[in-house]
Amino acid sequence: MTSGWAFGSVEDVFREDHGRLLAMLVRQFGDLDLAEEAASEAVEAALQRWPVDGVPKVPLAWLLTTARRKSVDRLRRDSAYAARLAIMHAEAEHLVPATFNPDIDDIPDERLRLFFTCCHPALSTEAQIALTLRCLAGLSTSQVARAFLVAEPTMAQRIVRAKRKISAARIPFRVPEANELAARLPGVLHVLYLIFTEGYAASAGADLVRVDLTEESLRLARILHRLLPDESEATSLLALFLLVDARRAARIDATGELVSLEFQDRTLWDAARMSEGSALVVAALDRHSPGPYALQAAIAALHDEAADVATTDWAQIVALYELLCVVSPSPVFELNRAVAVAMRDGPEAGLAALDELDVDALRDYHPFPAARGDLLRRLGRASEAAAAYRTALDLVQNERERTFLRRRFAEL
Repeated sequence: MTSGWAFGSVEDVFREDHGRLLAMLVRQFGDLDLAEEAASEAVEAALQRWPVDGVPKVPLAWLLTTARRKSVDRLRRDSAYAARLAIMHAEAEHLVPATFNPDIDDIPDERLRLFFTCCHPALSTEAQIALTLRCLAGLSTSQVARAFLVAEPTMAQRIVRAKRKISAARIPFRVPEANELAARLPGVLHVLYLIFTEGYAASAGADLVRVDLTEESLRLARILHRLLPDESEATSLLALFLLVDARRAARIDATGELVSLEFQDRTLWDAARMSEGSALVVAALDRHSPGPYALQAAIAALHDEAADVATTDWAQIVALYELLCVVSPSPVFELNRAVAVAMRDGPEAGLAALDELDVDALRDYHPFPAARGDLLRRLGRASEAAAAYRTALDLVQNERERTFLRRRFAEL
């Protein structure tokens, strides 16, 4: 045992190793509920023992051993798990090797199994996100509920239904075979992308940025990249997160209000994350034909490399968006392309590009009328700009974005 004690030690260890701990328990028992209960009881035991005995030299090994013992006790009390108990006894000696080393024994397969189980295509996207945050990020049900602005009982029911679906459909806890990986990996990446997007630009609430979600999605993306280093899009997704999140400190001012890209203090951008992200996207682009995350990361890199908006390579950004719209058609990407056209060719050209978009597909998406309002404002068409801003204000749910749009509206 190591000497010294800090109250945060258990939480820090559990947060860092939660996915590994849960993955090994799920691998053995094939039951998420049992694994979660055993993991929670192991942490409770750590809270009691570590202040007295000190933090173990290898905390994860201690937690795994304790969780196994707690599982044995629970299974013995419940005859319905008799068969699982027999299996557990047969495999128990191999759960935590005597020479367990967390730096060497990185148990990648177990965590990959959990990634692909949480993001199985048989589950709804909402359920995939909930399970990923609950199981791999280690967030509590109440934290997951807050992340997506739903009541805790609603989120609890969603998680329970997802677990039941896994059990009823006999969804296996395994990494897909090589011939399945290409079809399944995009779902995993998409869930992480949605979590990061919600964190970087919260869809509702008082905060523009949800740092808890951006950091968790970054942490999970790092794990996935480490486990699948040859998958170009896994590399690209991590690059995208790093390059975009590097601007976080400049996106809000001292009062917490949104600052547009044009007026951000770029000296506040995180140079280390920009450098790491740029290296990753270069490596990804060198390997294969670029996928949607590689193209988005390349666009983010061009923004990060520019000294200001005026010297940004907008022609290259437009070209990348055009390719992105072919590789991954999306009305949001089309909107972003139109904005980039405006920056390259002027507001009138940008407005013409906006007029070509599918209005119905963007009807409830407030950045669409906001972009129209901005271009109309730049063209001096104040009354039309005001109408567009009013539409955007009716749609926006985030308070910081609402304040920003109100300020633009008032400037008219």
